[in-house]
Amino acid sequence: MRHLRIFMLAAVLLGAVGAAKAQCEFRNTAFKSGEFLSYNLYFNWKFVWVKVGTASMYVVQSKYGGQNAYRASLTTRGNSKMDKIFVMRDTLLCYSSLNLAPLYYRKGALEGKRYTVDEVWYKYPGGKCSITQSRLYKDGKRNRRTLTPGECVYDMMNIFLRARSFDPANWKSGYVVNFRMADGNSLNPAKLKFLGRKTVKADNGVKYRCLELSYTELEKGKWREIARFFVTDDANHVPVRLDMFLKFGSAKAFLTSMKGVRNKVASQVK
Repeated sequence: MRHLRIFMLAAVLLGAVGAAKAQCEFRNTAFKSGEFLSYNLYFNWKFVWVKVGTASMYVVQSKYGGQNAYRASLTTRGNSKMDKIFVMRDTLLCYSSLNLAPLYYRKGALEGKRYTVDEVWYKYPGGKCSITQSRLYKDGKRNRRTLTPGECVYDMMNIFLRARSFDPANWKSGYVVNFRMADGNSLNPAKLKFLGRKTVKADNGVKYRCLELSYTELEKGKWREIARFFVTDDANHVPVRLDMFLKFGSAKAFLTSMKGVRNKVASQVK
């Protein structure tokens, strides 16, 4: 009987949860299951750009909480050159609904001597977005809290998936998209700013027409640029180059290959 009551309650709530989630959904036009992207990483060391590792990202259709979902993973790996400067081993994972509503986020980060695991769980009760955040530290200490900000909230991976399906056809330089960004212990205003179009050469030797986007976060009352993206100016919006403004220096990532993309790559410059 207890299991039957739970099942009936779930059935009653399903409509409300679905309606709430719909507010945070977005039509995916940019990628499909099976997409795989790979990158070379560079670090600015004494005014010289040095190759220090690789990164890869994949998207597959999976399951989360019994429902169909996208699973996306981003992994960065520094090599021995990078380890002499700064140890970096980051693995990011997220799940989103097939309509791009965030469901879960995890980031395991080994950066220098610091190791943390951030997690965010998303729910949509009563038409409002609710998140549970957790940060686990190297010494085993964990901070955890639950918030109901009401408006849609994203993390680093889920906003990336959603942003790829934005339609920039009518954007002009300076256009801004505002949103709220969550990690393991904070919730901050953030924005993507469109800076225009630029041709970028990837590490696969191909030049692409790209959209240039600046990602900034509000930290301690001041806006700080975290990264700058150059994504293909076509329906795929594949990141070709990424400039990262780190607290310990500057890094760049350049595309080396793309496989399983959803749409024709119409941005190549011949």
